[in-house]
Amino acid sequence: MMVIILIFSLTYSIAAETDLWSLYESVFKQCKYVDLTHAFHPTIAVWPGFGNAKFKPTVAGADMPGYIGKGQEFTYEKHGFIATAYEILTDQYGTQLDPPAHWDEYGATISDLPATYAIRPLVVIDIHEKVVKDPGYHCSVEDIKAWEAKHGAIPEGAVVMVRSDWHKRWADVERYNKKPFPGVSLDALKFLHLQRKILFHGHEPLDTDTTPNLEGEYWLMHNHFCQAEGVTNLDKVPEAGALLAIGFAKPEGGSGGYARYIAICPSDWKYGKSVIEAPGAPLPKQPYPLRRDQNGVLRPTKP
Repeated sequence: MMVIILIFSLTYSIAAETDLWSLYESVFKQCKYVDLTHAFHPTIAVWPGFGNAKFKPTVAGADMPGYIGKGQEFTYEKHGFIATAYEILTDQYGTQLDPPAHWDEYGATISDLPATYAIRPLVVIDIHEKVVKDPGYHCSVEDIKAWEAKHGAIPEGAVVMVRSDWHKRWADVERYNKKPFPGVSLDALKFLHLQRKILFHGHEPLDTDTTPNLEGEYWLMHNHFCQAEGVTNLDKVPEAGALLAIGFAKPEGGSGGYARYIAICPSDWKYGKSVIEAPGAPLPKQPYPLRRDQNGVLRPTKP
């Protein structure tokens, strides 16, 4: 007991003398950062009922005499800048964050989510070996308890990501959305939310489960919980001990969110880069000029 009290007193003393900038310098600057987000574009997998996005050059919405005419494209050569217009047919696209409003007319929308979503403990439950044997395998309560037997109880308010390695099929658009694909069972979702009181869970496919009525997603949304879909790179983060930074677009009253998930891993983790390795300013120069491909996506293109 004396040891516990001593550790607590020391921790409190350090915290009292250390502001968040110091914590950033001493801890977060050395951490390894791993992106769990797919970049979305016009040809990714999407539920057929929604359809794919279109990328195209932004054109002037009004006449600007002596500068540009309405309907004309902005270019580097004539105007010194460009911009891109995105025609996105659904907010259920790519790596995403689903709020309850997606299914429930009384549910919170994406703009209702509190700022406290920003950073949370990250739990990764690995079912990928079972998915190799059975592509339709769904994470179970037993899988969760096996994780806890190894790492301890799931922290309250954590985000629980289910690793299936389905993200490796992302480029196979035809197969990605077809059944069978891995999911999360309703019992597992109830256990995570009602027993462990997590913030939300995430999975690599674009649906929660493969039941005829999507019973897991129905239960989540009608009980006012969120979920992450279409995440990637869960094979490159630790099962326990990391944090998750959560960012998402905030359209007023949005029924979905284009999300960015970043795992913050210990400094000695084998994947990712630290702030020291990738400071972000200035950003690296492209090897070739940016040109639009056949789908309107800007890419460095060798002349």
